[in-house]
Amino acid sequence: MTQSQYDAVLVYDGECPYCSVAARALRRLRAIGAVSWYDEEAQALLEAQFGETPFSMVLVDRRRNRVYAGRSAAEELAERAGTPGIVSSLVRDRYDDLARAVGAASGRGRDPDDYHDVYPLAEDAAALFDDLAARAVDEAEAVTRT
Repeated sequence: MTQSQYDAVLVYDGECPYCSVAARALRRLRAIGAVSWYDEEAQALLEAQFGETPFSMVLVDRRRNRVYAGRSAAEELAERAGTPGIVSSLVRDRYDDLARAVGAASGRGRDPDDYHDVYPLAEDAAALFDDLAARAVDEAEAVTRT
């Protein structure tokens, strides 16, 4: 498979309407794709990275060889979107409250798992990045056709 147009891919709760809107907005950041947590490619990469499939927002960055999860992912995305530092700090500090509120508003019956750090991208997970990014391209193309 050829290298993807994406340097990073966000894994998000694809059944949450609020999260889905945010993921579509992120597509404006040229090097970030988005894939639903429920997709096979996301599940495979999470398993390879963590040895399980944590239910959490996860940003996988191949170029930096890092995986940002939970609060760290939210903060990193806010910074990449160019929001002021205070916004990034608020997103990080209030992540749990925001995640609970969005979950309640969307009817999601579960809270995110407790993954909030920055991790080195595991070799096995890195090997699956192109599959994940290809799925992000497929989703982006589907959104532009509708």
